[in-house]
Amino acid sequence: MRSIEVLAAVIQDTRGRILLTRRTEGRDLAGRWEFPGGKREPGETPEAALVRELDEELGIQVEVGEHLITVPQRYPGKRLTLDVRRVGQWTGHPRGMEGQAMVWVPPHKLASYEMPPADRPVVAVLDHPDRYLVTPPPADDDPAWLDALGRALEAGIRLVQLRAPGLEPARWDRLVEQAAALCGQWGARVLVNGDAELAQRHGTGLHLPARELMALAGASPTEDLAGVVPGGRGALPRPLAASCHRVEEVRAAKALGCDFAVVGHVADTPSHPGDAPIGWDGFARLREEVDLPLFAIGGLGTGDHGTARRHGAQGIAAIRAFWP
Repeated sequence: MRSIEVLAAVIQDTRGRILLTRRTEGRDLAGRWEFPGGKREPGETPEAALVRELDEELGIQVEVGEHLITVPQRYPGKRLTLDVRRVGQWTGHPRGMEGQAMVWVPPHKLASYEMPPADRPVVAVLDHPDRYLVTPPPADDDPAWLDALGRALEAGIRLVQLRAPGLEPARWDRLVEQAAALCGQWGARVLVNGDAELAQRHGTGLHLPARELMALAGASPTEDLAGVVPGGRGALPRPLAASCHRVEEVRAAKALGCDFAVVGHVADTPSHPGDAPIGWDGFARLREEVDLPLFAIGGLGTGDHGTARRHGAQGIAAIRAFWP
């Protein structure tokens, strides 16, 4: 299977809008919108390739900025790697030099444009959190647990999975209610692990463990799955996420309509003693199978963010790294 490396640019105007171009007739995925750029030629650096492509495609001369994400993606007959950079400054006026349509889009509207699979994770990087906090059990001190959650939110966490396996149900119900209210005060999205009824009761999203994901993916749309989704698949709370470790699971998360998934464990972690990690290469192989935003989890911290992005991750999911 042939491999292709493509460079793409996120170009923002003074109003914060982002430039998309439309794939012309006769090309793969014609009519879809994408971030402008093109193929890297032999002997070119990524930066030189992007400068050349934007000159040829848009008639502008650019200064290449920070790396955003590198997305490996499998297409029929080829493997593509999309290397995405910001463009902070340019000279000239962007125009479709190859007859392609162009549009300037506010970041929050990017998701409404039909795009090739490799471009979809870029949209999430631009408009969604890059850290996903998974809460530890509250031990015997609920106020201290809520205080720690508040400090995590104060430190910038905006995506939270509430998880406390084995906790007494009535106590966990009260804590979820309080935690959801606290997250709401900070504008953070919150998901409950594995309990759709609890999520529905408190107006949160739902995070599915892998076993429940696969059970639900194999169910009919109206089948009642006790303990997972009372009322069937149509009652799934949002946002919806899932934990994945294998190709079948990331594909199931995509088919079920999950908003994102968590993939791992990437590195050695005390929570999985003796289990071999999938490593970053394993993460990238799962990344290329779907266009969902994927968080990497397992033995990772804030210092792994750059590596995660170079393998196609939205960011890092963790307990210890983000819990005060």
